[in-house]
Amino acid sequence: MSPPAAAAVAVAAAGGGGGQPQRQQQQGGFGQSITGIIRIAVFWYFASKFFSPKKPVDPSNLISNLFQKGEPLDMWLYLSEHQRFNDFGNEASLVWHETNIPYATWGPESTRTLSLDYHPSDTLKNNGSLYAHVFFARSGYPPDPNDPEYQPQAAFGRTHPVVKYLPKSRSDKRKSLLGNSKDGEVFEPEPQVADDTEADSKDEGPVEWISYWKPNITINLVEDFTR
Repeated sequence: MSPPAAAAVAVAAAGGGGGQPQRQQQQGGFGQSITGIIRIAVFWYFASKFFSPKKPVDPSNLISNLFQKGEPLDMWLYLSEHQRFNDFGNEASLVWHETNIPYATWGPESTRTLSLDYHPSDTLKNNGSLYAHVFFARSGYPPDPNDPEYQPQAAFGRTHPVVKYLPKSRSDKRKSLLGNSKDGEVFEPEPQVADDTEADSKDEGPVEWISYWKPNITINLVEDFTR
């Protein structure tokens, strides 16, 4: 009777070994499902970043101070007849240079003044233009972009016209209606600068535009440390 028992054990052993590949297939299918879910989640994340509507950003959140309060700045003011300026090496154009101006500190130490006599060129005398190019930089840094030590986040500048074009003033000639004046007497009041409405008047004929000198330039730095 012993041989049949051995055969039964062998058959049972052979039948039990067939369950391992089935469990491996089940585990492999579960792992593939998890991998597929992760791939879908990653794809959805990047798709939502690229294709979802962007929320508008408040412009005030994009504005910040380049410098700390009280940080020293240097200033350069150039006068040029060209609206675009890059001639930083021209000492004749540099009319004002100040150093160690404390930023956003309002007091006598941050107020600088200069009075100068400017001799206009022949081009400027014949209705030419003149511009003030003002540059600020952190103390020790140059304002010239071509300088090797130039830092974009350490300097800034603005251009401001020094002359303004307006219609040429006219002399208002009218007869006096006062009783004590002589007949036919003509008086000439002070010339007045014509405004835009007068410049468009057809009765006066063509209007000549000339440049007027601005005798004063005020430079103020805007700061905001409320946020």
